[in-house]
Amino acid sequence: MRLSDGETLIEKTLKRAAGLSSTGEVLTVTGRDHFFITRDEYRRVGVADDKHLPFLLEPLPRNTAPAVAMAAIAIADRYGDDACMLVMPSDHVIRDEDRFKAAVEQAMKTAEQGYLVTFGIQPTHPETGYGYIHMGDPVENARKVAQFVEKPELEIARKYMASGDYVWNSGMFCFKPSVFLPVLEKTAPEVFSGAMACWRTTDATADPLELDHDTFEQLPSISVDYAVMEKADNVAVVPGDFGWSDVGCWKAMSNLAESDDAGNQVEGKAILVDTHNTFVQGRRRLIAAVGLDNLVIVDTEDAVLVADRERAQEVKSVVDHLKAEEHEATTYHQTVYRPWGSYTILEDADDCKVKRLVVKPHQVLSLQKHHRRAEHWTVIAGTAKVRVGDEEFFLEQNQSTYIPTDTVHRLENPTEQDIALIEVQTGDYFGEDDLVRLEDVYGRS
Repeated sequence: MRLSDGETLIEKTLKRAAGLSSTGEVLTVTGRDHFFITRDEYRRVGVADDKHLPFLLEPLPRNTAPAVAMAAIAIADRYGDDACMLVMPSDHVIRDEDRFKAAVEQAMKTAEQGYLVTFGIQPTHPETGYGYIHMGDPVENARKVAQFVEKPELEIARKYMASGDYVWNSGMFCFKPSVFLPVLEKTAPEVFSGAMACWRTTDATADPLELDHDTFEQLPSISVDYAVMEKADNVAVVPGDFGWSDVGCWKAMSNLAESDDAGNQVEGKAILVDTHNTFVQGRRRLIAAVGLDNLVIVDTEDAVLVADRERAQEVKSVVDHLKAEEHEATTYHQTVYRPWGSYTILEDADDCKVKRLVVKPHQVLSLQKHHRRAEHWTVIAGTAKVRVGDEEFFLEQNQSTYIPTDTVHRLENPTEQDIALIEVQTGDYFGEDDLVRLEDVYGRS
C-alpha cells in the first residue's frame, strides 16, 4: 500500500529495520505469493543488495505465532540462539525514528536480561480499536507486564488513559531465541513441536528459504500474543511515544492525512459539498460527496467501499461474505503480480478480456497453452521475444502476433528494460484456470 507521501508501507518498514540491524540484514517472513512483489520493492528501495535480504516463505497463512517461531529458529540457526531479534509487522507507520531507535535500544537491554519485550504506545485518545497493556512494576529499563487487555469499551478506555498505567499494545517485540523458544515450548507446545518438525524438513540452504508445505500446514493458526505473550511470566513492556500508527483499518489510514477546515482528508480527486469528517481516497476517478459526515470512501480498481468511519474495521465481514459466495474478488485483483512482472485487467466482458502485461528485465512467462481462448499480443513498449508453436521471433513496439487456441506459446523479456504489451483474449471462457503450464523457470506447477 502506497501512502500519501509516495512510500509504501513495506518500504518504510524495510528502511526502519535496516537502520536498526547490527548485522545489516533483515529477515522477511511472508507468503510465497508475496515474495516477488516484496523482493522487487526491496530492489527498488535499494536499502541493501540481495545477500542482506533473506526471505522465509510460508506456503500458506498460519498467523503470527508460527511465523515468529520459524523466524526465531532460522535466526538461531544462522546467528546463534542468543542473537537479539526485533519483530516488526509491515503495516506500521512510525513518525519519530530517533525516539523509536532509543526505545529499541532500551528493549534490547531488557531482552538481554531474559525478558520477552513488547512495545507500548502512550495513548493519545481513548481508542477502542487497540488492545491495551497494564504496566506493572519497573524492571530492567522497562516495566513488568501486569496484564494484556482486549479492545475495551469507550468508558473503560477513558479510565485506562486517565490512570497512566495503560499503553496501547503495538504488536512489536524484542527477544532472544534462547528465551522465546523455551517459553513457546511451555505455553504452546503444539506450535513449538510443529515448528521444529517443519524446520527439520525444510532445506535451510535454499534462497529464498521455502518452508515445507506439509509440516507447516499442520501448525495451529494462532497469534503470538495468545500463544506466548499473554501466558508467559517474563514479559516486559517499553513504553514509548514515537508517532506510532497501526494502519490496520481505513480510519487509521485517514488519520495519516492532513485535514481541511471541515475535518476531511482527501487523497486523489474529490469535490466535497457540505461534507465533514470524511476520508476520501480515489486516485483514478473524480469522487463527489454531498451532505456526508463521518464516512470513509475508498475507490480502488477492484471495488468501492463506503463505511461509517467508526465501523471501518468491519470490512472484514464483507470479505467473509465474499468468501462464502466464492466471489473471485477474494482471489484475483485488477492488478495481479507474478514472478515475471504483473498484469492489469483493462476489460473483462463476455466476449473478450483485455490485459496490460508488464514483463521485467530478463524474466520469462511459462511455456503454456489454453484450450478455450485465443490471444492477440501487441507490444506497446520495448522488445519482446515470443514463441508461438515451433517458431521464435522478436516483436518491436507497435508489432503484434496471434496465438490460436491449443497452441504452445511463451513470452520473454531479453532486454534491460521493462516491456509492456496489450493482450486481447477471445473465446468462450477467460478464467485463469484455463492454462496448461508445460515449463516454468519459477517452479510453479
